[in-house]
Amino acid sequence: MPNARGKRRRFGSVRKLPSGRFQARYPGPDGVLRTADTTFPTQRDAEVWLVRKEAEIVENRWHDPNAEIPFGEYATAWLKERDYAATTRERNESALRLHIMPTFTRSPLTQITTPHVRRWRSTLLDNGVGESTVVKAYQILRAVMNTAVDDGLIQRNPCRIKGAGAAKTAERPYLTVPEVYRIAEAVPPRFRVLVLLAAFTGLRFGELAALQRHDVDLDRRTISVRRSQAETRTQGLTIKTPKSSAGIRTVAFPASLAEELADHLSHYAEAGRAGLVFVGERGGRLRRNNFRRAWLPALRTAGLSDVHFHDLRHTGNTLAATGGATTRELMHRMGHSSVRAALIYQHLVNGRDQAIADHVDAQIRRGKPNRQAKSDRGGSDGASGT
Repeated sequence: MPNARGKRRRFGSVRKLPSGRFQARYPGPDGVLRTADTTFPTQRDAEVWLVRKEAEIVENRWHDPNAEIPFGEYATAWLKERDYAATTRERNESALRLHIMPTFTRSPLTQITTPHVRRWRSTLLDNGVGESTVVKAYQILRAVMNTAVDDGLIQRNPCRIKGAGAAKTAERPYLTVPEVYRIAEAVPPRFRVLVLLAAFTGLRFGELAALQRHDVDLDRRTISVRRSQAETRTQGLTIKTPKSSAGIRTVAFPASLAEELADHLSHYAEAGRAGLVFVGERGGRLRRNNFRRAWLPALRTAGLSDVHFHDLRHTGNTLAATGGATTRELMHRMGHSSVRAALIYQHLVNGRDQAIADHVDAQIRRGKPNRQAKSDRGGSDGASGT
């Protein structure tokens, strides 16, 4: 195998990493390709290390560095190295700790086989662990072992159970425009626009909770998403930028919401350019748990059961799709971070985005119930504040 200088080494290989350091790899006596447990500042240092490693093998002094790496140690380091958002990290750490580590913590990576994985998965299901939870745990285990393959610690990923990593979840419902307005009428007035924006722009709860006054342009009818609010048990409430650049976006909202949004800013939003658009009754930040105290009674009043707040986002995506939005345009509005096209073709959305909002606006006008404006919007709304 050629090294970084283009010469073919008799034993092992050396390559230059993007960091500028050098990595050494070599075949052990068992034929398994292994990677040095450290990188080297120069190519010469890596080559000297390979010479010494070959001598260990020839003189029968070689010790398999992978044989004693337990899964628990490796998986803990793996999780620490992942660039996860706070909520994703907490969810994955919980799955790893509760459902994977009890079985595999002390198992050497090289001794975890497909039959072991199959028995582990069956045991979880037999013990009543939910299918979606088992799927998530399997996905994490597979990801850890994939990295072990990339690191040269194992030859093949033992997670080879067909269909085990695919979640079979029921499709979430999307609401009609009249149903959205039934919920908006039922929540306390300070949350009415929150519901409408979630349904007709597709913004996430965390994005709405982090909106500031200067993010809203009533003249252009746009909302700029620059940050998001996250809640975890370990870190509490945090404000962060979206996980990827695709999440930072400007979304047009329907004209039918302009007057209501202006009215909301006058009565319920914090003062100042950086004032929060949505707050609790007592002026604190909007939190999911406190909002549920208003959301669940509103669903009962509206006659809609088993509807999640996130279903409003699904509704917004569906409404935009029915307006002829392309996949790229949808990715822009929804802030999908996993598809690079959302960034590459963002300029294509600028003209069509307003047309999408206008289409949604036309549907609102057809489905919106007649409603006499309340004369006193500043009255008690009965919301649970924070």
